Amino acid sequence: MQSPHPSQSQGDGKDTKSRFWATYTREATDHDGEFLEKYQSDMDIVLIFAGLFSAVNTSFIINMQSNLNPDPFYTTNVLLGMLLQTANSSFVPPINQPYAPWQGPGTLVIWIQSLTYASLCASLLAALGAVLGKQW
Repeated sequence: MQSPHPSQSQGDGKDTKSRFWATYTREATDHDGEFLEKYQSDMDIVLIFAGLFSAVNTSFIINMQSNLNPDPFYTTNVLLGMLLQTANSSFVPPINQPYAPWQGPGTLVIWIQSLTYASLCASLLAALGAVLGKQW
């Protein structure tokens, strides 16, 4: 036997499904909105921190660049002394400072420079991730 109102029983099923999907859409939209609002503010904080940290870190890197080069005053003084001594050795006393070629920066300076560059790269990578997250 067939039910007397087949269209009505199918309509109840469609109404139940449409109510379910309407409720699901509303709840998912609310949840996604809260999620995005929370993480948008978190990404703003990461961007501000990464920007400030990168600025401070860059100022330290600029300040430490002079440690990677030889002292120009020492080299100039030694070369001027050698020049004066060869030009007129009777008036200038002999210099006890031999000219030694620069051996490069110390190991500690290289380690510190490497760590500051690594932290700058990590900070800029975090800022890039936050920007990409905000645009997504």
